[in-house]
Amino acid sequence: MTNETGSIICNCNEILYSEVEKAIREKKLMTIEEVGNETTAGTVCGGCVDEIYLLLEKINGKVEL
Repeated sequence: MTNETGSIICNCNEILYSEVEKAIREKKLMTIEEVGNETTAGTVCGGCVDEIYLLLEKINGKVEL
């Protein structure tokens, strides 16, 4: 997984990295659960949860658990 706008962050649900980034910024999401509820990313196998965590940390400076 590369952090490029057009790349897929969640293979199970075919969610783009850019979609998750946009949701975090626009909806002010703070948790992995909120990202999952908003985008469905990370809700099937969980393989992308680490990438979502890193994106939340990058945008917000922290991640709420």
